Amino acid sequence: MTTSADLVERAQQRWNAGDLSGYLELYAEDLQFHGLQPDPMDKASVAAFYEQFWSALGAPGRPNPQLDFHQHLADGDLFSCRFVAAGEHRGDFMGVPATGRPYALEGITIMRFRGDQVVERWTTVDFLGLMVQLGAVPAPAPA
Repeated sequence: MTTSADLVERAQQRWNAGDLSGYLELYAEDLQFHGLQPDPMDKASVAAFYEQFWSALGAPGRPNPQLDFHQHLADGDLFSCRFVAAGEHRGDFMGVPATGRPYALEGITIMRFRGDQVVERWTTVDFLGLMVQLGAVPAPAPA
């Protein structure tokens, strides 16, 4: 039997191989993706976001950022993990022109599966940390 961990691992391998459409097969057509915008995103919106993400934040010598999953938990139809996407800033992202700087974007996600696909996802990503790494905002002053 294929587990949620197996499915997420396969999706990660496709992402890191530069196969965005293969990665997106993880998501159901009626996907609700929470956390990147105020309202939930559908699959088409998520695909557009990732295409822009890839074009602006790929890893050296490849079209896509490196994606690594760490510490995962599975409970019934839920799968959760900490992740890191890393690469270099080579195109406009969130209004910040390319800087060529390396970055490591950390986040945590929870996915709800229906069969072999994710139907709902909740993600928290450290976009402030990313903006600091890109030089778009100063690092917070120590307390």
